[in-house]
Amino acid sequence: MRILVAGGTGVIGSRVVPLLTAAGHDVIATSRRAERLLPAQAAGAEGAVMDARDAASVDAVVSGARPDAIVHLLTDLATEDFAGNAHLRVVGTRNLVAAAERAGVTRMVAESIAWVGEPDAAPGDESVAIARDPDTDESLFPAVESLEAGVLGLEHGVVLRMGMLYGRGTWFGRGGRIYERAEGGTVVATVRHTSFVHVDDAALAVVMALDWPRGVVNIVDDDPVDADEWAPELVWAAGGDTTELTVRATGRASTNTLAASLGWVPEHPTWRDGPFDLV
Repeated sequence: MRILVAGGTGVIGSRVVPLLTAAGHDVIATSRRAERLLPAQAAGAEGAVMDARDAASVDAVVSGARPDAIVHLLTDLATEDFAGNAHLRVVGTRNLVAAAERAGVTRMVAESIAWVGEPDAAPGDESVAIARDPDTDESLFPAVESLEAGVLGLEHGVVLRMGMLYGRGTWFGRGGRIYERAEGGTVVATVRHTSFVHVDDAALAVVMALDWPRGVVNIVDDDPVDADEWAPELVWAAGGDTTELTVRATGRASTNTLAASLGWVPEHPTWRDGPFDLV
């Protein structure tokens, strides 16, 4: 296929692009900055500068690329601007879906998040309703709803609700924001009830999902855990001492039964193997 990877230079996109080119697909990777496209081009992809917040920019890239499918991995979290990332989820998705519809593209795979379910200690499947948690940034869940609704409006739209990403290049990896705080014994957990997924396993799921039926699929490991347990392990792995834990919201862990039935088996079934793959 000819596949447009929107956000093809990010932590997942930089892994997805070479997987796709190695499989023989024609790939067009996008970024807001031309210099960030060099690794994707080195992996055999075409590069396209695109501002996802600009409808005309998105339309020009999609119409010019003529893709058979679009992979939506757009995020804006480099500076922990959660409001900006929520805005991108809404506006960027709207622009990308509209451009896809104009270009006759019906297949899209998009990255979402797995901790949006109604808070509960028991892990939930894909049928769990999206939460209205007053302890969480009020822009988060409506933005996720908007993203998912837009993608699922396409005939072959697939939404991947991914767990907390860990591994090289993520916030949990060496040099990442969460890791650096853990070195000093401080952990700020997004949610208490947590599902993780290794970033390499997440990338593999994106590639596989191009052949999956329309719908929502949780992409999480086999080992849901509470922050009270994983936070001290992260501090220990980062070389810190006493753990000072702050939890932003209750959240909810997720099950991966549906993904397993579709053939996805994580190479890292538990975050405990590293822990957190810090090397």
